[in-house]
Amino acid sequence: MKSGGLIIKMVMIAFLSYLVIPASAQVDSLGYITVSGVIKNSKTKKELSSVNIFLPGSHVGTVTNDDGYFNLKLKKMVPEIVISHLGYKSQRIKLERENLNDLKIMLVPHTNLINEIVVLGLNPAELIEEALDKVSDNYSKKSTILTGFYRETAQKGKKFINVSEAVINIFKTPYKESVESDRVQILKGRRLLSQKASDTLGVKLMGGPTLCIFADVAKNRDSFLSKGQLQYYNFRMEEGTILDGHQQYVISFYPKTELPNDPLFIGKAYIDKDNLAFSRIEFSLDMSDKYKATRAILYRKPLGLRFNPQEMSYVVNYKIEDGISYLNYIRNSISFKCDWKKRLFSKGFTVVSEMVVTDQDDKNVVSIPRRDSFDRDDAFYDKVANFNNDNFWEDYNIIEPTESLEHAVNKLKKQQK
Repeated sequence: MKSGGLIIKMVMIAFLSYLVIPASAQVDSLGYITVSGVIKNSKTKKELSSVNIFLPGSHVGTVTNDDGYFNLKLKKMVPEIVISHLGYKSQRIKLERENLNDLKIMLVPHTNLINEIVVLGLNPAELIEEALDKVSDNYSKKSTILTGFYRETAQKGKKFINVSEAVINIFKTPYKESVESDRVQILKGRRLLSQKASDTLGVKLMGGPTLCIFADVAKNRDSFLSKGQLQYYNFRMEEGTILDGHQQYVISFYPKTELPNDPLFIGKAYIDKDNLAFSRIEFSLDMSDKYKATRAILYRKPLGLRFNPQEMSYVVNYKIEDGISYLNYIRNSISFKCDWKKRLFSKGFTVVSEMVVTDQDDKNVVSIPRRDSFDRDDAFYDKVANFNNDNFWEDYNIIEPTESLEHAVNKLKKQQK
């Protein structure tokens, strides 16, 4: 999977601000309504991350952050929003104008969802093949513009050294076509840079905003999840679950063999029981051969720097609207160690990228011109500006920053003064 744009250049840390609305404020001065709150497991009371929050009958939505918090901006007052998460019962939350902020929502876990006898009678490899055959039927048949929020962060140990964010447009051709004509455009973005010389490390990894193209494995025919690649994997049926109110087959996969040049993946595919659409795919790179893993992850590094990959994992979510599945959320995490040949100790780094689709349009869609699109050789931090305006996001929906990220941003901002 070849794509570029994510640069950990530790002297280039970038942050895009978010809009803070007091709990008492219901309508912002810019004219939109804000709904906010926290979502937890009803049994354990633990905060839930990556929970979908969206306006029913539309594509407007966001997801919770790692602390379980969300902030959804709406153009007008609506009667309800929908909350859904893997393995939990979906909820419709009634909205009241006087109580839109600081909502506390408890999701109930699902258990014993799919008849085990039926599951045991299925061939998982054949089920994957059937799902691949149905991609052109289950996913969009039109060209579509997705509006999304993209964030990437880099940490050196536990310290944030890179935070950058952007609102992006994603041009998607119909799913019966390849990803070759799909493009990404940065609409607006911000960064916040670490000024410490010790945080400087020029390493370019596969990724960046084009994550929403090459990691769309239901469409990307060059990904590991394609008919030509299935022969290299073993498949196993797992206990079923539920997503967005739909029962899911769960199929785990792991390498059956080794390829001479490329590493394989380990993970799970979630397939809608009714229409055999891929609803979610979790996968991580097989790290048993570090040389192959490095080739898959590393795009460029300085001479003399030793790069030691530890993990690369993905989560890809799709959401059904009017019987059609659309790309909804992607998260990528890469951890690695680096050291210079003359130094005794290596440093551990973690890079996290995530993208949530906050709106979309399939009417009168025009392709993003190549001159305006984000290229695999582009550096994300070159495409966004420095932090300077608290109202920067206006009415765009974003993923709320976690408490630890807010703290890191405040520290990084002080370095700029």
